[in-house]
Order: sequence, then structure tokens, then C-alpha cells
Amino acid sequence: MTRITFGTDGWRAVIADGYTFANLERVARGTALWLKRTAGATPRVVIGHDTRFQGRAFAEWTARVMASQGIAVRFAQTFVPTPAVSWAARHDGCDAGLVITASHNPPAYNGFKIKSRFGGPASPAMIAEVEAIINDLPDDRLDLRPYAAYRAEGWIEEVDLYEAYLDFLRRRLDLDAIRAAGITVAHDAMFGAGQGAPARLLGADRVVALRSEENPGFQGQAPEPIERNLTRLAEAVVREGCAAGLANDGDADRIGMVDERGRFVSSHQILALLVKYLSQERGLRGDVIKTFSTTHLLDRMTAAYGLTLHTTPIGFKYIAPKIIEGDVLVGGEESGGIAVKGHIPERDGLYIGLLIVEMMVRRGRTLSALVQELVDEFGPHEYHRIDVHTTDARKQAILERLDGGGLTEIAGHAVTAVDTLDGYKHLTDGGWLLVRPSGTEPVLRVYAEAPTAAAARALVEDAMRQLGLDPGPRTQVPG
Repeated sequence: MTRITFGTDGWRAVIADGYTFANLERVARGTALWLKRTAGATPRVVIGHDTRFQGRAFAEWTARVMASQGIAVRFAQTFVPTPAVSWAARHDGCDAGLVITASHNPPAYNGFKIKSRFGGPASPAMIAEVEAIINDLPDDRLDLRPYAAYRAEGWIEEVDLYEAYLDFLRRRLDLDAIRAAGITVAHDAMFGAGQGAPARLLGADRVVALRSEENPGFQGQAPEPIERNLTRLAEAVVREGCAAGLANDGDADRIGMVDERGRFVSSHQILALLVKYLSQERGLRGDVIKTFSTTHLLDRMTAAYGLTLHTTPIGFKYIAPKIIEGDVLVGGEESGGIAVKGHIPERDGLYIGLLIVEMMVRRGRTLSALVQELVDEFGPHEYHRIDVHTTDARKQAILERLDGGGLTEIAGHAVTAVDTLDGYKHLTDGGWLLVRPSGTEPVLRVYAEAPTAAAARALVEDAMRQLGLDPGPRTQVPG
């Protein structure tokens, strides 16, 4: 029996290998039992899926499992962004939201996310409870009836969740101001669940749409909105004279952007722009939450603005509880998952991207000028990251070496401290270097931040050399 383990945001596995209908049934069954133990005798859930291969079929299977266990299901009629499910869980008074998605993972993967009733990811404690139930289940299979039968009996209700979610965004954003500004934006949906949303919100004449059709293979590329994947978006922005380019991952909870010149605007910069805009321009207060791999620019900004900064392990599931429990202005992570005050306690790539466009319009400045303001005020903060695909044995050997003392000098800079909150972050007078294993893929991630791009790259490359990893353009570890 395959042991089920949830990563930083859900369970993910390769379709037809670990991700089978049998294993999905176990995950859904365990989730149903957890709900009945924690939410009373008659729980309600909302279920959605993204554009991945067999997404609808896997979602229907999950709905059948829930219905078989006496759990009422609100089922999205079409593919939907993950934040739509999170919003619906809270708005419709459901006990959980379930999403069939592997987010930014390669096209061979699918997954299963659990969203809590408060409209954000289930907490680590909740996930631990679900995992324990799943891995203690017997090997037998459920005797499931057809989807249509459960629907006819009222256990499953299909709803137009996408349009309801877009109506929510219409109430949260100043779309009239964006339209009145007469600007055009480009949107790269990366074949994911965010396709069509900006055009429906702003008007098709205001949006240049890229990769905005269903293609479960994603043309062989992982739908992750990072710089190396957004060349097409950058070219379109310059060619079409757009004010900015927005990109979302497969389930549209993450954001990537390029400015009007086609230059990549990182998630670190987006977070910093939001902190400045909300606190200095709109006069809002609250704490700032960042994950362990996120820029130290936020440390300088919060100190200057009199805001409190908290650092969590990597994964938005650590940020969401702080939003629920406290007064949070902005919370976000290096991977492009960001939440702001007054919205749902969840990553929402569509909302955040359009909020940045709203900020540009209200301030009357280009995106590049807004980014330059940050540099002028707080100095340059350049970031570099390489993801190295490796074997479990090689990865463990490297982690054991780091655990046994780590690196004492990187690219000519002495290591002054090592922070092990989530991985191994080496602090130096020339920046910082973090080595951390992925929670969902056979990958070792190496990150660095320094005053210049060349210095950040040098930190990464020297650390990889010392650890016996290939510092060249390939990310596959030899041997």
C-alpha cells in the first residue's frame, strides 16, 4: 500500500503511477472521515479542479467518495482557480474545500489540496490528522455508485463557481479605474485555470491573452510563472505596447509579472510594492508575514515603516493561520503566493496581479518606475535560485553534510550564522544562501540574495561547487 504524504501544499504524485483512482479514493476517504470527526455528522464541501489531465474525472471520483460517506458536495461545473474554491468554502459555509490540482508541478503530476472553512489552506495540524487517518485505512475499496446517481439524490450540486468568484473580484478591485486609464495588459494563463479571467474582468479589448486554452500537457512545460518560463509574455508586452504582463500557475494561486519593458518583476518585488502601497499610500496597518526564502528587503521596509515582520517555514499553510489569528497587512512567499488585508486568507494570483495594475493606475506610474522607487529607497536586492533534480540518496547526503556543519565560506564571504528554520540559510556580509529540499518533488533548491545579480549568482554557484552539484546551465545532477 502506497504511503500518502502531503507536501508544502497538498498531496501530489505522477498520474498513473502514485496518482491513481485507488490512491485518490484513499485520500478522499480519509479526508471524509476527518471531516466527520471534526465538523459534525453532516459536513459540506466544495470541490473544484484545474485544467490538468483527467481533472474532471478525478474531481467526480472525489465527489462520489464524499457523497458515499454522507457528505454534501458543491461541485464546480468547470475548471476553477484554487482561490475560487477557498473563497467558496468560506462564503458558502462549507466545512472544507477540495481541489484536484498539482499547482505548478510538471504536467505528469496531479494532486489534492485541502482548504479550510476559513477560506485558506488547511493548517499543518489538520493535514497531519488527515495523513494519519489515510495511512491507517484498510486496503478495501468503497462500493461507489455513479456520479449521476448521487447528483440525482441531491448529494452533489453543480454550481457556476467561476462566475461567482469573478463577481467577488469585481467587488474587490477598482476595475473601472483600470478600464478608464485606457491601458492594455497581457495575461499568460500558462494553459491553467486562470485562462479568460482578466479578459472577463477588464474586457477582451484590454487584455492580450497568451496560452489561454485547455492543453493538459502544458506543451511539456511546468506551469510555473518564473522568469525563465515567461519569455513569450515579455515579448508580447513589448510587441503589443502593454502596461504590464501577468502570469499565473496551473491553478492560478500564484503570480508572476513583467513590466512595460518586458523585464521580470519578481514575487519579492511584488510583495514589497504591496507593503509600500497599502501602508504608505492607503494608510493601512498590520503585520507582514514572509516565508524563509523570501527577500530581506522586507526586513528593511518593515523596520522603516514601523511594521512588525514575522518569518515562517516555507509554505502558505504557515502564513494563513497568522492571517486568521492576527492583523496582517501582507503575507507571501518567494514562489509567488501572496495575500493581502481585506481579501481571503489565501494565495490569489489573479487578484494580486490586478491589484498591482490598480496600484499603477492610482499612482499614475509605470511598473518599472514603482520598482525603481524601492531600489532608490532601500538599495538593490538581487535574487538567484537554481532547482537541482537529483536522487534521494544524493539529496540526503548533501543534507547530512549541511547538518554536520555546513559551509563556512561562500564566494569569498565568511558565513557568520546558519538559520535552520526550514533548510540551511547561510548568512554572510555579502548576502545569504539557502539550501532546501523540495517538499513535493525530487529536487534540491539553492537560493541566494545579494546586492547585485552577479554576487547572488556567485553565491549559488560556489555553494553548488562545494556541495558537488553541477554549477552550469544544466540542473540535472550527473551520475
